[in-house]
Amino acid sequence: MSKDLTEKKSFLESEGTVSLLVVLLGFLCGTILVLLVGRNPLNMYKAIVQAMTGFDIDRGRLNVRYIGETLNYSVPFILCGFSMAFAARVGLFNIGGEGQYIVGMTVAQAVALLGPQIPGVHWMMAVAAAVVAGAFWGGIVGILKAKYEVSEVVSTIMLNYIALYLSRMVSFKLPGANTFRTDNFPETAKLTNDFFQQITRYSNLNNGVFLVVIAIVLYWFIMEKTSLGFGLRATGYNKDAALCSGIPVTRSITTSMAIAGAFAGLAGAIVILGSFAHGRVISGMDNYGFNGIAVALVGNSKALGVTLAGLLFGILKNAQPLMQSRQIPKEITLIIQGLIVVFIALRSGLYLFQQWRKTKQIKSGGEA
Repeated sequence: MSKDLTEKKSFLESEGTVSLLVVLLGFLCGTILVLLVGRNPLNMYKAIVQAMTGFDIDRGRLNVRYIGETLNYSVPFILCGFSMAFAARVGLFNIGGEGQYIVGMTVAQAVALLGPQIPGVHWMMAVAAAVVAGAFWGGIVGILKAKYEVSEVVSTIMLNYIALYLSRMVSFKLPGANTFRTDNFPETAKLTNDFFQQITRYSNLNNGVFLVVIAIVLYWFIMEKTSLGFGLRATGYNKDAALCSGIPVTRSITTSMAIAGAFAGLAGAIVILGSFAHGRVISGMDNYGFNGIAVALVGNSKALGVTLAGLLFGILKNAQPLMQSRQIPKEITLIIQGLIVVFIALRSGLYLFQQWRKTKQIKSGGEA
């Protein structure tokens, strides 16, 4: 087989390359759609550049607030991406990231309003409680799947709605609750960072960014460097082979869903304690959990990939108002995200093409 053919083969079989390709295809389709509605696609890319770097190309000015907001938006995307990715590495499809996120957010705001107002301790208690709550909510799914063969897709969808309405019931009991909010949080419960606010012109960037960095390292370490991670990955590759090798498959499934829920619960805590001054009585879902599915798919469920995909989704979300100011429909970012997921789903088609090409090469004696 020639060197050129080998290089082409590795290019097509690289997961990272495929992810980059589908992102580019998503933006290409987005560009075409902008042209079809009679707008200048350059304005779309100007908005994206401004959201990513803070630099306004039209005015030649730099506003670092946009960088802070992009990072802040990216945090829940990354964490909910990890929620989906962790389960996916074990062969599970976690659609319940949204419910786990809601449970974490609700518990965090309850502890923030009712917990002891001790500096440093208060917000740590709220975050820890959210992580435990998310793990509990995900663990329910894991137990149902491992012990009773209940489809995780069905159970997570149902638990999403249970979490939503349970959150409303609990939030209405919190101090000062009305139809959409509660009393303001005490300062000891907030994740706000005065230094970040000053250097980013009072963006919502907060201490949650440190927690997400820890989560990234923790995800990578567990999955790639521990016996637990090996057992989880082995279960995902082949449950029967893992069981024959002495790996406790039932425990692996339950553990994976609990850890997946913990990531989403952490996302809920960071959003509510970092971006809001008060608790929320939500009437609908924030959709971070559902977007986390797309983030995990684009990032191939790897630590670095999910992080980069989460940053991309954060950039697109922050670019929405900037696009509107340039006469570009903000919905174009949602279309781009959807198209990226569609193209990722077509990866199996690329795999079949590769298999067909290999078969053809074998029949032709490996000639280029």
